[in-house]
Amino acid sequence: MAAKVKPLSLEPDTESSIKEFNLQVATAAEDVIFRKFPEKILSLQQLIEEMSSPASDYNRANLSTDVTVYPPPSHHDNTQPEPSSKKRRIDVIANGDSKSPSGSEGVGPSPGGAVYPQLVRMNEHVRRVQQRNKAEFEDMVQLCDKVKLWINLTMPRIEDGDNFGVQIQEEVLNELSRAQESAYSLRDAARSHHLVRAKLCAKLIKYPNVEDYVIAVQDHDEKQLFMARQHMFDVRNVYAILFDILTKNIQKIRAPKGNNSIGMY
Repeated sequence: MAAKVKPLSLEPDTESSIKEFNLQVATAAEDVIFRKFPEKILSLQQLIEEMSSPASDYNRANLSTDVTVYPPPSHHDNTQPEPSSKKRRIDVIANGDSKSPSGSEGVGPSPGGAVYPQLVRMNEHVRRVQQRNKAEFEDMVQLCDKVKLWINLTMPRIEDGDNFGVQIQEEVLNELSRAQESAYSLRDAARSHHLVRAKLCAKLIKYPNVEDYVIAVQDHDEKQLFMARQHMFDVRNVYAILFDILTKNIQKIRAPKGNNSIGMY
């Protein structure tokens, strides 16, 4: 007859540490709900109200776009030896041009390998605004993570009966997940901006006499600043909605198996 396997259980010290961890998670989550979320709503509202101020980076009047095509940096001070003419010719052919580098003015691989080595500077103003926005998006992801973990840990075991509180928890988790997905997408906006702008600037370097490329770069920067403003409206609205849902349903989130007479708001 096979011997019975003794069921495993947590060590007392481990169980105590897990309970302490759960308590810390609950404390951190409620701090987010009742302190961090209201602070975010109010600080973002203040930022939005100040956007029309002449001192605000979000004010369109402060935006300028440098569409100058600068000459390539000088390499006279470069201590590395110049590549041989044979090496330069091989590099040119590898880039799809059978002519000598001296055969076309301003065209040909630079020591760094660029066919068109001229420079168009990035928009420092737009970059500064996007960096500020990125910090807000990252904060939202982290704050939502804390609340999501707490709600998941307060979910009761699956069983028949009073599950209305669990349904409320699941709905709140869905809202938090949607907020995080929005923050992830907005966080990626800066990368998309640089990719699109790089293509426009490459065209501007190649065809500096085409005014439409100049206007396209300027309009692109204006759009990015406009979108940066709108993203702050979106983030404030998300915080306000999350705060409203969480505070109205906090009792069901804390005790999902409690009194079933209270519905979700």
